[in-house]
Amino acid sequence: MSERVVRVYDQDEHVCLFVTGLVDGEGIPSNQLVIVDHGEASLFDPGGDLTYTPLSIELSKHISLKTLKLIFASHQDPDIISSLPRWLMHTDCQVVTSRLWARFLPHLVSGFVSGKMNKSLIDRMIELPDKGAKIPLGKTHIQAVPAHFLHSVGNFHFYDPISKILFSGDVGAAVTPGQDHMAVTNFAEHVPLMEGFHRRYMASNKACRAWVDRVRNLDIEMILPQHGKPFVGKDQVRQFLNWFEQLECGVDLMM
Repeated sequence: MSERVVRVYDQDEHVCLFVTGLVDGEGIPSNQLVIVDHGEASLFDPGGDLTYTPLSIELSKHISLKTLKLIFASHQDPDIISSLPRWLMHTDCQVVTSRLWARFLPHLVSGFVSGKMNKSLIDRMIELPDKGAKIPLGKTHIQAVPAHFLHSVGNFHFYDPISKILFSGDVGAAVTPGQDHMAVTNFAEHVPLMEGFHRRYMASNKACRAWVDRVRNLDIEMILPQHGKPFVGKDQVRQFLNWFEQLECGVDLMM
């Protein structure tokens, strides 16, 4: 299997593909997750123009893009969802994101593209309430987990109860170029690779603790961030949650 696409779960018509290493040059490397359940596919944080072409090519080797039912956007940043017009043009997907960003995403879609779709963007959006929701996929669902003020005021992470994978957006992100397909093996050595980012981009320890309290109620086997290595196995997940729960960041550090 190519390092760009790793099949991290495949059982009973439920498949999870971890996609990474698609961005070259000055762009920030990013990870994507694809979940397919009984023939219906979903894509998490598809990225921007740098990602669209290589991602669509890689996905076409594993699934039919016609089966892409849902695109999940954890928040509004360019590296998360600026490729939206292309996905809307070339698939029949709906877009799942916070209700806070639902009226901002149309700025990414020109009038020409909207006209070609013969359907307004709002008609193709699923707006998440602040408390989260369960979004049907195939014979199961994806759970939207609130992660507000952790890099974005309207932020969600996405949990798959079948594979027990939590796609955690920017929480857990690290700079590990060329190794993003490899799991974290030494947590203590990994901390310096993510600490600076988290201290600057997360709002406060209060927000960190609120998130940890939520996700500890989930049965998680893997935390897959949008940047850097995944945390695989309950021990690595536990170590990350313990670290993040104690993290001073954002307004905690203001002088």
